[in-house]
Amino acid sequence: MQRRHDCQDSANEYGILLEVIQVLIDLNLVISKAYITSDGGWVMDVFNITDKEGQKLKDKATIARIEDYICKSLGADSRYIPSRRRSVDVAASSDHNVIELTGTDRPGLLSEVSAVLASLKCNVVSAEIWTHNTRAAAVMRVTDEGTGSAVTDADRLERIRDRLSYLLRGGNLSRGAAMAVSTGTCSTHTERRLHQMMLDDGDHEQLHRHPPNQSQRPNVTVSNWNDKDYSVVTIRCKDRPKLLFDTVCTLTDLHYVVFHANIDAKDNQAYQEFYVRHVNGSPMHTETDRLRVIQCLEAAIERRVSEGVKLELCTNDKVGLLSEVTRIFRENSLTVTRAEVSTRGRMAVNTFYVRDSTGGTVDQKTIDSIRQAIGQNIQVKGQPEPSEPQKKESPTWFLFANLFRPRSLYSFGMFMR
Repeated sequence: MQRRHDCQDSANEYGILLEVIQVLIDLNLVISKAYITSDGGWVMDVFNITDKEGQKLKDKATIARIEDYICKSLGADSRYIPSRRRSVDVAASSDHNVIELTGTDRPGLLSEVSAVLASLKCNVVSAEIWTHNTRAAAVMRVTDEGTGSAVTDADRLERIRDRLSYLLRGGNLSRGAAMAVSTGTCSTHTERRLHQMMLDDGDHEQLHRHPPNQSQRPNVTVSNWNDKDYSVVTIRCKDRPKLLFDTVCTLTDLHYVVFHANIDAKDNQAYQEFYVRHVNGSPMHTETDRLRVIQCLEAAIERRVSEGVKLELCTNDKVGLLSEVTRIFRENSLTVTRAEVSTRGRMAVNTFYVRDSTGGTVDQKTIDSIRQAIGQNIQVKGQPEPSEPQKKESPTWFLFANLFRPRSLYSFGMFMR
């Protein structure tokens, strides 16, 4: 599949690369290699992708669906080979409230938030919660417990704001807390919104409360290629799902445009090289700019690396389920480091990453106690480390160009005019 997009100055419109990557990761595809370049009014991208099991995509309907989603995302100005367009209906509901929260992380915080919502007769239908460097952020979708629709009463919405704002502030008046409540569908991708919220909250500026293994820390460097007016951002770190989305999302939200890139993941290690300019057309001129980009990328990479044990719960949905489950975690001295909560029909499908509130490992006795309280339908996945993949078939190449590029783009001067 080849994409060509014409534009007066450059096809590399701000944010367009992130949109393509977002579509691919939303379809549960894994990007193992990518080559990106733009020059002279057009852009060509190559993505080497597999399914989440590492297998080549063979189903023609799935491949056609990917093409459709990308066409839908990028709009009518993009042209594809082959060019097969079909309408894609994306369900959007305004029958819920979107609650965004940021504040100081502490043991039991999610339990307290969900308990407050339950006491205010709000049912959590989906939520995603991240924690990093003593900070926490959440995007939650809630409905009225009685009607199953969005809360529209202004006085009640104000009570929700007041109660949650007070809870988030806690005893730490030195760091602010923030929350917002809206009615309708959030227009920003949830995971991108979480990155934005934590970036605005300054989690990259904090000291690590639980310093990760230094050998696993991402290695991020920034240098300038003055002859071509590019800043070169290089990242070496342990590979994981959605890594490319997280790094491109951060560069985009820092207002940098990726003109060229070389992405490679092999043997559980990732190498990413980006040639960027600020949206104003300039590279990074000051040490302050370079340090900020490095810190923000390190934080973006680490946010999704969850400490603790992964617990998966699939059970019949009911009002107050999240409050009940997180209360059980809290009573067993567990704290949630990351969570994904969703409702599929009448079933609640929840994933929690938990650790001991003292920072220690979760023992089997605690797991048994949780199972006894919640039921046997909670699965323990152990440490959230990806398993070694089986022998893979050849990956599917989505061609947005016929490009062949060496390990470093420095020597590929023909693309740097």
